[in-house]
Amino acid sequence: MEKNISKGLFWTPRILAMIFILFLALMSLDVFGPGQGFWQTTEALFTHNLPALVLLAVLLISWKYEIVGGVGFILAGLVYIALLMRSPFEWYKLSWAMQIAGVAFLTGALFLAGWFKKRHK
Repeated sequence: MEKNISKGLFWTPRILAMIFILFLALMSLDVFGPGQGFWQTTEALFTHNLPALVLLAVLLISWKYEIVGGVGFILAGLVYIALLMRSPFEWYKLSWAMQIAGVAFLTGALFLAGWFKKRHK
């Protein structure tokens, strides 16, 4: 039973992070539209995929060092909330914050739980 929990605690944050990064990358596909040139579309696609690329780098590092994933994903959630609060408050932004930042917080917490478990062995 202990081995199954350890295995689950190892794989769950990594799989959740991959799904989250793919979701962010999928949402960046809204840059394609009529009236934009190739370089404008390329620049917009890179700009919209920058958070996903940063989180991908965090995931790759955190595969070995789980503390990096814990801190990185929690910071990503906090940065998202800070950027969301720059504009005037609207109630629907709470659901955005729960969906995007909530998944980042959960992923970070699972990475930290795995790090604590490995550290206390």
